[in-house]
Amino acid sequence: MAKKNNAPAEHPALTAVRNAPGSRVKVAVSDIDGILRGKYLHKDKFFGAAEGGFGFCDVVFGWDMMDQCYDNTRVTGWHHGFPDALARLDLSTMRRVPWDDDVPFFLGDFVNADGSPYPVCPRQTLKRVLKRAEKLGFQPMCGMEFEWFNFSETPHSWAAKRGVDPTPITPGMFGYSLLRANHSREYFKALMEEMAAFNVPIEGLHTETGPGVFEAAIMFSEALEAADRALLFKGGAKEIGARFGIMPSFMAKWHQQYPGCSGHVHQSLSDGKKNLFFDAKGTHKMSKLFESFLAGQVAVLMEFAPMFWPTINSYKRLVDGFWAPVKPTWAVDNRTASFRVIPGSPKSTRLETRCPGSDVNPYLAMAALLAAGLHGVEKKLKLTAPPIHGANEGSENIPRAPRSLKETTEIFRKSDLARDWLGDDFVDHFAATRDWEWRQWQDAVTDFERMRYFEIV
Repeated sequence: MAKKNNAPAEHPALTAVRNAPGSRVKVAVSDIDGILRGKYLHKDKFFGAAEGGFGFCDVVFGWDMMDQCYDNTRVTGWHHGFPDALARLDLSTMRRVPWDDDVPFFLGDFVNADGSPYPVCPRQTLKRVLKRAEKLGFQPMCGMEFEWFNFSETPHSWAAKRGVDPTPITPGMFGYSLLRANHSREYFKALMEEMAAFNVPIEGLHTETGPGVFEAAIMFSEALEAADRALLFKGGAKEIGARFGIMPSFMAKWHQQYPGCSGHVHQSLSDGKKNLFFDAKGTHKMSKLFESFLAGQVAVLMEFAPMFWPTINSYKRLVDGFWAPVKPTWAVDNRTASFRVIPGSPKSTRLETRCPGSDVNPYLAMAALLAAGLHGVEKKLKLTAPPIHGANEGSENIPRAPRSLKETTEIFRKSDLARDWLGDDFVDHFAATRDWEWRQWQDAVTDFERMRYFEIV
């Protein structure tokens, strides 16, 4: 009689890689700024990495987006010699890259030697917040939408222009324009179809107000998957765009005369079966849970501000009358507020937080928003602030958001709430990286200064 095989079944992702043609597997992680850092692995190396993790130089948390090493961080830096950190692949993230010969692709995050979460890994930071949500009995659901400008540039042409006067793919201000979408229809088609094949489904794509600007709404999902999709959308749009001679830019505000680019986050809480934000008998169909979640964001979101306004340029987007909200206000289906309550069906009732720009690291933006909202739930905060109406009517006595990364970083660094939800190591490290970013700006000599002072003074 044949013996039964008691070996555990192989994970489907490993089987898929084993049966995939070719010898390559693509793996990636997120750095602090939400830039994908990764490599190709040979299949033989991949299977070992999938089982026990693999070494990935921790400089990805010790340098900025231009590969300039920080001089003020403690967790990683020259004083540690930039050793390998342990990256562990998440097999549930397996997808194929349709514009790269369907190569298998995996996201990972970092762990310490003992298997505990690496404290400054952005994906682990979001998972820390989600673990606390789970203990409260909630499954956060999220969806992101991005606005971004598209230019007829290549890395070489842009370098030759030295950062001045990029050429948009189309001129003029044409929001929701089928004419302008038709101009780039092959790029539009590739974004819709190839992103879907990459398991980053886009539920809506249209032109926005500005030369060459698009907006994409990514289909909602459980929060970690939503952040994965958002991160991969930004990287994927750049790779797809390059095929058409197009350079997408997710910079929050590339030009003073045009609106900035948002990274709005839609959120709700589920018990695994139903949307807990919906109450047919509640005011605006909002449950008391929804009200407490919203009250938390209204009350404390600014303590997390560098996580959704992470760059010097983020604050150039915060201009009165230019769509981006500049005060912690809420309203019902009103796009001038920071927090837009969208009452709808039992499935669709949700909160849209409109503060973040398109330059966010999606893991950190979602971690910040959910932490602030769940703080309101934990403390059973009451929604005492009245909603605004019209064009910010009722917001006259509400303080404006800070206008600089330096100001928000100081608030964040001193926040006991941020430390409670995110951990001291993350808060100290992220604050240090934002200090570094501010100092690079302070040392820079800009076009504004040359235009203003070169001849006259």
